[in-house]
Amino acid sequence: MGRSRRTLPEELLLLALDPATGTTAQPQSLDLGLAGAQLVELALAGRIAPDGDRIAVVMPRPTGDPPLDSALELLRRRGAPVRAVHWIGGPRLGLRQTYLAHLERCGMVAAIPGQMCGVLPTTRYQATDTAISREIRARLDAAIRTGVPPDPRTAALAALAHAVGLGKHLYPGNEGRSSRSRLRDLIRHDPMGGLVAHAVMDVQNGVAGQSRRTSGGSAGGRPPAAGRTAAARATAARAAAAGRSAAEPARGVPMQPRRGSMARAGSR
Repeated sequence: MGRSRRTLPEELLLLALDPATGTTAQPQSLDLGLAGAQLVELALAGRIAPDGDRIAVVMPRPTGDPPLDSALELLRRRGAPVRAVHWIGGPRLGLRQTYLAHLERCGMVAAIPGQMCGVLPTTRYQATDTAISREIRARLDAAIRTGVPPDPRTAALAALAHAVGLGKHLYPGNEGRSSRSRLRDLIRHDPMGGLVAHAVMDVQNGVAGQSRRTSGGSAGGRPPAAGRTAAARATAARAAAAGRSAAEPARGVPMQPRRGSMARAGSR
C-alpha cells in the first residue's frame, strides 16, 4: 500500500488531534476506533470481508503498511472468522500511541517534548502539514452539508468519528447539534463502516464482555447458534441494516444501548 493515500486509522487520528493542546480528543475510546478503522481499511484493500457479524481473512498478502499488516497477521492466526465486537474489544490497547509514533515516522506529526508541573515528562503532537487535517475535515463537512452520499472511505470515517465520540469535538455546542446528528446518519452509507462503528459502540457498552462470558462454556469458545446472546444478534441485525441501499429512505441510526437494558438483554 503506497503513501499516495492516507489510511483510515491515520485520518481518524489526525481528525482527533487537537492543534491547541497537542493531544487527542476521546483518548480512551480512540483506541477502539483505531482498531475498527484498521478493519475497514483492510476491507477496502480486499484483505478481509464481513461474514455476518464476523470478520474473515480473504487475502492474507501484506499491504505494505506495518500497523495494518500486524493486524492482518493477527486475524490470519485466528483461523476462523472472528466477531468484530470481540476483535475491537480485545486486549490490544495502545493503538493510539502506536499510530502517533507511526505518523511521526511518516513525517505527518512532530513530537514536542515538555514537562507537566516542571517535573513529569510529557509529549505533545503537532501536525506537520495542517492542510492534510483541513482536507480530512472538509470531506466530512461537505458530506454533512450537502447530504450527497459520500464515498465509502468518508462514510466509514464519519461512522467511526461518531462511534468514538468525536462529534462533540468537531461540532461542539448547541450550534453543532444538527451536524452531529447528520454525522451519525452517515453510518448507513457504508456497510463495513456501519458494522465496525456499531461494534465500537457495543464494546463501550459492555457487549463484548457479556458475549464472551456466554460463549465460554461452549466447545472452542464459540457459542452454538441457539446460544447466541441477544446482544450478538442485535449487532448482526444492525450490520444487515447498514447494508441497505442508500436509495432506501433513511430510518435513522439506533441509539447506543443503555447499560441497564443491555445487561438485561445479555442475561436472557
